[in-house]
Amino acid sequence: MAATTTHLPPARYEFGGDEFIFVELDQEMSLEANFKAMAITGALREQGIDGVIDICPSNASYMIRLDPDRVHPAELVDELRGLEITAGDLPDDHTVPTRIVDVPILFDDPWTRETLMRFRDNHQDPTGTDLEYAARINGFRGVPELIDSITGSPFIVTMLGFVPGLPFCYQMVPRERQIEVPKYVRPRTDTPERAFGYGGAFSVVYPVRGAGGYQLFGIAPAPVFDAAQTLPDFADHIAFPKPSDILHYRAIDRAEYDRIRGEVEAGTFRYRTAEVEFSPSAFLADPDGFNRTLLEVL
Repeated sequence: MAATTTHLPPARYEFGGDEFIFVELDQEMSLEANFKAMAITGALREQGIDGVIDICPSNASYMIRLDPDRVHPAELVDELRGLEITAGDLPDDHTVPTRIVDVPILFDDPWTRETLMRFRDNHQDPTGTDLEYAARINGFRGVPELIDSITGSPFIVTMLGFVPGLPFCYQMVPRERQIEVPKYVRPRTDTPERAFGYGGAFSVVYPVRGAGGYQLFGIAPAPVFDAAQTLPDFADHIAFPKPSDILHYRAIDRAEYDRIRGEVEAGTFRYRTAEVEFSPSAFLADPDGFNRTLLEVL
């Protein structure tokens, strides 16, 4: 089956004072909008325009910080409009060099379970756990079926944000199969570091302990954020995930969790990764077949 190019509505460009340009590619999140944001911001980085200070892709938009003494904001918008046309409509042979990453998760762990039970009054359903609630409202027969759905197809990192190093991840399945859950009615004042959460159609791993409102499904033994850069995977950057990374969440038991935590504490842990060429058009043409090929790499 040949892939077809998906055309999104014209982008909306807005100025934020003299130093920022915000570009909204679509009003709703879709993989097509995110692929377009990554293609445009990737092409902009390659151009190396003098005066562009920072490029921040998001789920269905992106933002540019600039030095107005080096590049005029209106001239940069003209350049971005050109990229919207040339880089935004992805040809069938367009590929993105990225990596697929094995991310172990201990589901229904004692730490997030203790936390979520402390905040049942903040939740839509005070009578059960977050996993039980999510399984029910998404039509699964139980928690094991929900976990199988989460671990059965990979997720793409669409952006980093909220706090440093937090990856927003969107499952690479057709929209009708997306798992969706609301955030808590009122946010928690506590969330464990490395908690695996879900809100809307996005999964996250909380990089640090703090407040949060996503449903809590489990915990990752390995960090996504290392301010001290003690682990080898963080030698170049304090945050491990990158936009366009493809994550495969893998369910583990307590014994494997403890083993990995020991490697983290000893400073020897490394994420299992593989370099891949990601083709958006090939994925959109056959998501399940493309995902099977990706997971075989790991």
